[in-house]
Amino acid sequence: MSHEVIKALHIIGFTCWFAGLFYVVRLYIYHVEALSEGTDTSSALSAQLAVMQRRLWLGITWPAMVFTLVFGGWLLVSYIQLHGEMHGWLHLKLTLVLFLVGYHLLLGRIRKALLNNACRWSPKSLRILNEVATVFLVFIVFVGVLKNTFTLQMALMVGGVLGAVLILGFWAYHRRTAG
Repeated sequence: MSHEVIKALHIIGFTCWFAGLFYVVRLYIYHVEALSEGTDTSSALSAQLAVMQRRLWLGITWPAMVFTLVFGGWLLVSYIQLHGEMHGWLHLKLTLVLFLVGYHLLLGRIRKALLNNACRWSPKSLRILNEVATVFLVFIVFVGVLKNTFTLQMALMVGGVLGAVLILGFWAYHRRTAG
């Protein structure tokens, strides 16, 4: 299989993985909100959301993570064979991916807590947690595309702009929903 095909499969994998990560937290938010209502309707909604979460988690998010890691590992081996070593950008990308896998596992724990009616996350905290995937996506893509040209100064600039956009988004959302 050519390097380009492996890279394309890796990109398809992480696109599906991130789609699952983004959507599953939205389902968690709706689930927590439904549980807080405590009505018969909210109980039925919670049950439906649990089914949706299971299907998304086991049918898309987990397989996409495995797919991404398999083809990413294949790219890593190919890169080392071609360049004879792992450059600094690759260490940074792998570190970010390792933390992303940790985030993925945390979301799995939250799903189990929701199933056991033991979730301690509020809708607001879940909304904030949902943006963690955005941060990972932005930095992993920047590191992967810019490689050794991605400097600390650029990371701070990207992080600052991203942080400002997220803060403004939260502010606008809360302002809109408070009224």
